[in-house]
Amino acid sequence: MHMNKEKAVTKLRFPEFENDYSVEFLNGNLLFESITNKNHNSDLPVLAITQDQGAIPRDQIDYNVTVTRESLASYKVVEMGDFIISLRSFQGGIEYSRFKGVCSPAYIVLRKKGSDISERYYKYYFKTGKYIQDLNKNLEGIRDGKMISYSQFSDIKIPFPSLCEQQKVAECLSSMDKFIDAEDKKLEALKKYKRGLLQKLFPAEGKTLPEWRFPEFKECGAWEAKSIEQSCDMFSGGTPDTLRKEFYGGTIPFIRSGEIKKNTTELYITDKGFKNSSAKMVKKGDILIALYGANSGDVALSQIDGAINQAILCLRHEANNVFVYQYLSYIKKWLVSKYIQGGQGNLSSQIIKSIVLYFPRPQEQQKIADCLSEIDSLIMAQSKKVENLKKYKQGLMQKLFPSFEEVIV
Repeated sequence: MHMNKEKAVTKLRFPEFENDYSVEFLNGNLLFESITNKNHNSDLPVLAITQDQGAIPRDQIDYNVTVTRESLASYKVVEMGDFIISLRSFQGGIEYSRFKGVCSPAYIVLRKKGSDISERYYKYYFKTGKYIQDLNKNLEGIRDGKMISYSQFSDIKIPFPSLCEQQKVAECLSSMDKFIDAEDKKLEALKKYKRGLLQKLFPAEGKTLPEWRFPEFKECGAWEAKSIEQSCDMFSGGTPDTLRKEFYGGTIPFIRSGEIKKNTTELYITDKGFKNSSAKMVKKGDILIALYGANSGDVALSQIDGAINQAILCLRHEANNVFVYQYLSYIKKWLVSKYIQGGQGNLSSQIIKSIVLYFPRPQEQQKIADCLSEIDSLIMAQSKKVENLKKYKQGLMQKLFPSFEEVIV
């Protein structure tokens, strides 16, 4: 059978492939076929199709959708190494499966056609920005959940280097993944260590003293009980009129509840917008608590000066904002479980002001704040390292995979 082929130059090649200066491009259907195999006894794990972990058994993640035995019979078999076209295609919709299982018949299962195809190579390629852009080009309604068809997948040309080069690229990126994973584990270990410190340095529920105290404060006696209302200044703000365009696009950062931990915001308001609303200004270092929505219960020290609305409560402690912030981080789980059961519900300033905390002398507050801030600095540095490694990997992927725009005519 005659096949139309294109060739393109790759920006970054391993030395052993430099003489083979071109890479073939083939339509997707020449490399992968659509598989519909419903021959199973419903004893295989049901796979959830996720953006971050690919196809994974539902019981390994927080996925509580139940499937009846009757509907399970219509599910498709997925083999290890298969790909699944996801419904969320505009976010990068071809997911790799490391597991054998079954998936909803709504999904399209793709399987390689030959032994000269490395699934791991295409696992990475299908996640490149260029391929995602090609995948969604000229597709109407994709954001409304429209499924990409096998025909549309087939229309897109994808690179097809030699198997040896595919394997080399996959090995390189896989090694990068292992390195990132190792650094990610270090980050999780630091976060776990901090959680342990919080439990030791602040009083447990029902207690008035912590389990651990620094040696110089062991003989300093009891901590003093105070409500947040007694120990902190508190205020919320309001939102400028969204219909008044002249209120937006200024220089004042407008902090929303999902942005309290960030040093940038998506929205900026003008001086006029601020003066003509009940928005309030917070300062860098203020304690911010998200009251509403998916982030309800989150607490942070503000990274910037900016304006807030009624979805955020700002606290300023009389002596040590960092101590109170760390204390609130420690009791966040309790706060959420008591007032936001199952993620349904909001906090309020009335709830927050009634919370009772226990305060040692200012010197001990400072010692605890300094200790935990030191851990936060380590966590931030490690988090930045992981973020930079992920960016480096993305840049590497852009160079290791050829672009269709570079076709040699």
